[in-house]
Amino acid sequence: MHYPTLSPAIAVNDAAKAIDFYKAAFGAEERYRLIEPESGKIGHAEIMIRDALIMLADEYPAYNKTPRTLGGTTVKLGLMSENVDADFARAVKAGAEVMRELTDEFYGHRTGSLRDPFGHEWTISQEKEKVAPEEMQRRWDAMSAKKS
Repeated sequence: MHYPTLSPAIAVNDAAKAIDFYKAAFGAEERYRLIEPESGKIGHAEIMIRDALIMLADEYPAYNKTPRTLGGTTVKLGLMSENVDADFARAVKAGAEVMRELTDEFYGHRTGSLRDPFGHEWTISQEKEKVAPEEMQRRWDAMSAKKS
């Protein structure tokens, strides 16, 4: 099996349901899951969303905690899309909560934010315009000046 250089490992309440959600919401494909014989909990599973690997497991408080246990998350998962409107709608239909509607952003992406039923936050984006970093800064400065 191929492993990318960096892959997020997330904790969820009910990993089996989470895998089903990620399949429905993002078209994930399950690589495998390891089930703890005594508890029936998923100790480790791997899913692919296009070319991205996400590892996940049920919560084991001594080793990992879910966003629900922590009262939020400090990491957002970023998903690039070729059809952000369709992918965003699919995730919402599967049960994701809209945190920020899709918007055309100054940096050239159409972007929106979601929270999945397990508390993880996702930013879904599609590049609509190639914008150089200098132009991004110029646009950001102009937006900031309007707010002042």
